[in-house]
Amino acid sequence: MSISPYTINHIADLLNIASFKKAQDAVIRKLVIDSRTVIDPDGSLFFALSGKRDGHEYLADAYANGIRSFVISDARYAERYPDANILLVKDVLFALQTLAKYNRKLYDLEVLGITGSNGKTIVKEWLYQLLAADFNIIRSPKSFNSQIGVPLSVWEIGADHTLGIFEAGISKNNEMDVLADIIQPTIGILTNVGEAHAEGFSSQTEKLHEKLKLFKNTALFIYAPEYTEGVHKNDLPGQQHFSWSFKEKADLQILFIEPIDGRNYVRAKFKGHEIECLIPFSDKASVENGIICWATLLALGYTPEEADERLEKLTRVSMRLELKNGINNCSIIDDSYSADISSLAIALDFLNIQNQHPKRTLILSDISETGKSNEVLYTEIASLLKQKEVDRLIGVGPHIMASAALFDLETTFFENTQGFIESFPAMHFSNETILVKGARKFEFERISKLIAQKVHDTVLEVDLNALAGNLQFYRSKLAPGVKVMAMVKAFSYGSGSFEIANLLQYHKVDYLAVAYADEGIALRKAGIKMPILVMSPEPSAFDAIVRFKLEPELYNLEILKSFISFVPEFDYPVHLKIDTGMHRLGFEEPDLPALLKALSETKKVKVASVFSHLVGSEEGMHDEFTKYQITLFNTVANAIGNVLDYKFIKHISNTSGVSRHPDAQLDMVRIGIGLYGFDAGLKNNKGLQTVAVLKTTITQVKQIKPNETVGYGRKGWLPDGGTIATVKIGYADGYSRAFGNGVGNMLIKGKLVPTVGVICMDMCMLDVTGLDVKTGDEVIVFNDQLTISRLAEQIGTIPYEILTNVSQRVKRVYFYE
Repeated sequence: MSISPYTINHIADLLNIASFKKAQDAVIRKLVIDSRTVIDPDGSLFFALSGKRDGHEYLADAYANGIRSFVISDARYAERYPDANILLVKDVLFALQTLAKYNRKLYDLEVLGITGSNGKTIVKEWLYQLLAADFNIIRSPKSFNSQIGVPLSVWEIGADHTLGIFEAGISKNNEMDVLADIIQPTIGILTNVGEAHAEGFSSQTEKLHEKLKLFKNTALFIYAPEYTEGVHKNDLPGQQHFSWSFKEKADLQILFIEPIDGRNYVRAKFKGHEIECLIPFSDKASVENGIICWATLLALGYTPEEADERLEKLTRVSMRLELKNGINNCSIIDDSYSADISSLAIALDFLNIQNQHPKRTLILSDISETGKSNEVLYTEIASLLKQKEVDRLIGVGPHIMASAALFDLETTFFENTQGFIESFPAMHFSNETILVKGARKFEFERISKLIAQKVHDTVLEVDLNALAGNLQFYRSKLAPGVKVMAMVKAFSYGSGSFEIANLLQYHKVDYLAVAYADEGIALRKAGIKMPILVMSPEPSAFDAIVRFKLEPELYNLEILKSFISFVPEFDYPVHLKIDTGMHRLGFEEPDLPALLKALSETKKVKVASVFSHLVGSEEGMHDEFTKYQITLFNTVANAIGNVLDYKFIKHISNTSGVSRHPDAQLDMVRIGIGLYGFDAGLKNNKGLQTVAVLKTTITQVKQIKPNETVGYGRKGWLPDGGTIATVKIGYADGYSRAFGNGVGNMLIKGKLVPTVGVICMDMCMLDVTGLDVKTGDEVIVFNDQLTISRLAEQIGTIPYEILTNVSQRVKRVYFYE
């Protein structure tokens, strides 16, 4: 936390405020932008930021969570909280940035500023590993590098810190000056400058010039000439320069790189001598990021021998939380490679999203190198666990064990990880969500293996951040006040059940929609409390629908009357489906008189919404028909509204409707496949992120002689012979038989390889001739390069079918940053 005593009066003086209503004294320690992530309510200042969602809408939530100090820009909210401190400003984001900039100026410490297109976060985390022995480091948590993330990070600088490491990311012109003024780096590091995040720039050169603004006042600039092409060396920022290069003469000139047993030996020329280092990774990106760290250590004055010794001990950085199934009906959140107070708060927030189990357990190691005494540190953690409603703590390490008296919850402590493992058979884990959070030296991966279910080698990885990003993409297209219904039918398009619903509930979508009652019941049992629409209710399921407070779609007079006869209470919410052209389900215009009569004669049901379905919203050739549908729907919905003495929600727009038909938004939109990264109304799904990656492994590698056949029916044939790899996925996993005999491809080591022969039930064969592959190597079935859309084209289907066909025997693993 920030060490300076920032009183609310002091902060009011620092900001150019329009008015200041002080209700109570407060010392501000935390700046908060999310009402759900409150650690220290008494010491928090909430900023009502306006963006895709208006932060003023969450003032009530922040207030309910104990916060009593707010920065707002909408004066209408000033009098709603009489016992709160209200700072009214013109621009809330500017106020946040102003405070961070002021805090940075208080401290005279070395600060490394990092920017680039790729590798910023990894380089930051590795430099932390490399330099932590010599400095008390403050760094950006995770990838906090935006106009909001940077000030939140820099605010945390305190008097005990001796080095700062902050990353800065930009997406358009004229953003970097603000970040540079906040970070004020003394040393600048430029990472790989590629094509990522290029949409907001007219050219690669313009993007480079914008990024270099971060380093305008640095004493030292570390860079590769390959990434500064177009800028003359004399125009580079920084008083001094340190260069590294694969191609040309530089301060650190890479001579060659040699792979050795999954690592890479690197030899280079430095100050006229050849030096070496061993980077403990094999992939190209990690090697480059390692060389950037090597250059930084040398530029900072470390000897080549010291740098080599430290680089060899680098450990892989896991930037994502991993949610997976555990033993005895548990859910496991695996964050077993890092432990610090900032990432603990983020992980606990993710733990709080999970509602599928009644109990929340944290397995936590000692947290070191914080600059705080054990009493201060573990008192803060105890308060955090209480606020996040953690039920049980299992502490591992001598320091947390010595602080046992500070924790007011169910606790168990162990001196070390081995002690936990030895006691594991006598420990009871059942029907709970378990967060595993440990510093790398505690080797908590050993604990994760004990409590997690063994994962099939074929895995569907689901990126929850990408899904949330796609939700925000569509929300950004909506008019103010338009609600969102998220489609989670068919196991959330094959991506999961409560795992997806929990995230959508956390991000405050207004409705969920499922196909059948049992899907909705499963979500209710998993703790989902928000409204759930059942799109295909059966009379036999009415009892369960009412018992679990689900809301049925009623699509003809028979089922409407049947539900009215069944429902035991008044004003039960129902949804009326109108057929405007799909001709699948729904009331048609001639049905209106009987429908209106039935509705006017009962008080047992209340129409929550009236809706229809666009049949061709993704294609321009159907635009006239789409307009016809919208007009017809409005006519029917208005007729229903004239009979009812209350308002209801109207909705007709689907995923592609949001993209292409803003006039169809009405009161609510339904977003389905778009959440998972596919929208036929968008060219190449532009703006959407890939959510799901399906991967498997090689079981065996075989050499095939010329003219030998492969697989059932002898359909596979390599006329010149070659090498085949058998992989662990077949049609029972959802990989269609239509992909056989070379129709389908998979990715191995970045290379596309075709199928050979027919697809078997549990496996298939690939032609890997010419590739150096072995048993256990990873194989990508689809990802952001080999896309689901491409697979669909190969067998003449649609992305929906590819995604929903992934069998439930394929384990899902969920990642969240």
